[in-house]
Amino acid sequence: MPSPPSSPPPHRFAGTGLACRRGDRLVFRDLDFALAAGDALVLTGANGSGKSSLLRVMAGLTPPLLGALAWDGAAIADDPTLHHGRLHFIGHQDALKPVLSATETLSFWARIRGSGTDAVAAALARFHLEELADWPCRFLSAGQRRRLALARLLASPAPLWLLDEPTTGLDDASIADLGAAIAEHRAGGGMVVLATHLPLPVAAPQTLSLTDFAPRRSAA
Repeated sequence: MPSPPSSPPPHRFAGTGLACRRGDRLVFRDLDFALAAGDALVLTGANGSGKSSLLRVMAGLTPPLLGALAWDGAAIADDPTLHHGRLHFIGHQDALKPVLSATETLSFWARIRGSGTDAVAAALARFHLEELADWPCRFLSAGQRRRLALARLLASPAPLWLLDEPTTGLDDASIADLGAAIAEHRAGGGMVVLATHLPLPVAAPQTLSLTDFAPRRSAA
């Protein structure tokens, strides 16, 4: 009798000794983190403490000044393209093409990740966008655009979600929808790192205060 298919091994994402410079300013240094399958990490700290910078470093969009990132023990710097293919980064900008409809936008991402029309339909339904499915993005409100950007997470699955202020422009019901999507993603072994200034229902997250990794000022 053939053996049942084995489940993929749980992933691990880690950074060690990370430092980041923005312009002439050293934003953070000596920063470590480690995430296993199902984990969530909430970044905290004042404006300018480096939350967005750290997310960009994690996404491979900004190389760290010092330190290294690894996925399952393999250095991300060895194959940045592979790393980009295993994550979604949702930043301050929604990154939507004005002429494409909501369905066309999600279908584009679904094709990239090899998911199908069912995933697109489920993503539209999760964020209550069915009635807007054929609307060009230029006609969507700020909140609708944000919901569509987040629907990309479901239309084209990836194990790592990096979310920078994902609740911007969302009402309470949409924040609850996002919280449910995060919970389902984690239950399936996914990982989430997020920075948000609004309460977001995330169960038992790790927290990382960027203030703790700010360079120490020397005494005058």
